Amino acid sequence: MRSTKTLSLLAAFGAAVLLSLGLAAPAQAAGPVYVALGDSYSAGNGAGNYDSASGGCHRSFSAYPYLWKNAHAPSSFADTSCSGAVTTDVTNSQLGPLNSSTTLVSITIGGNDAGFSDVMTTCVTGSDSDCVNRVNQAESYAQNTLPARLEATYNAIRAKAPNAKVVVLGYPHMYTLNVFCVGLSDTKHRKIDEASDVLDNVIKTKAAAHGFVFGDVRTTFNGHELCSGDDWLHSLVVSPSWESYHPTATGHASGYYPVLNANS
Repeated sequence: MRSTKTLSLLAAFGAAVLLSLGLAAPAQAAGPVYVALGDSYSAGNGAGNYDSASGGCHRSFSAYPYLWKNAHAPSSFADTSCSGAVTTDVTNSQLGPLNSSTTLVSITIGGNDAGFSDVMTTCVTGSDSDCVNRVNQAESYAQNTLPARLEATYNAIRAKAPNAKVVVLGYPHMYTLNVFCVGLSDTKHRKIDEASDVLDNVIKTKAAAHGFVFGDVRTTFNGHELCSGDDWLHSLVVSPSWESYHPTATGHASGYYPVLNANS
């Protein structure tokens, strides 16, 4: 019978052979590295539970990036999204956390480039024709100018995070149509929803051209727009006014998060 000392030596020799052959048990893979970018729809304006440290960016701990982070416990997480951001803000000031180790990026961007805030202000305060004309201007911008701005933004993201899966989330319809609703006219409701479709289609096309995934939240928000009776969006908010026409906490939890989760 071999001695205990002999058996120990044999075990050590066997382990050394396995290591030399690369047959040792692999180390556990690191968790995902997630970075959230974008505008107020990414930051979570309207969701409450705001991070005071984010200042005027109004980032919410109830927004979809934090919901994904809490559910998946990534090894690293950064959120640089900010209220009011346009595409150039993303490229100029939000890409710092991205690198070759980044595995997931989410972004909602483009609405402010097309003048979302001014569109809603015009449609709330102006006539039907004022609203239609302003939306037509926004649609023209989305179709003719925004593609190049998205191109530059998506190129910058890919250059900084060459190995990441990039999920580009769109914007919901704002109104449920064909129902009685106090406030804006049916003409305005239809025109604003039309603008959402134009914007989302432009974003979807450019995202696909870069190999990014487009997350269509119009499907999850269906039946939960303004005038639905089960709204996941704020209408006009007097204070703070920047919550107006943004998703509620439920909108992030039930409208945005499932789409990001299914595509991440």
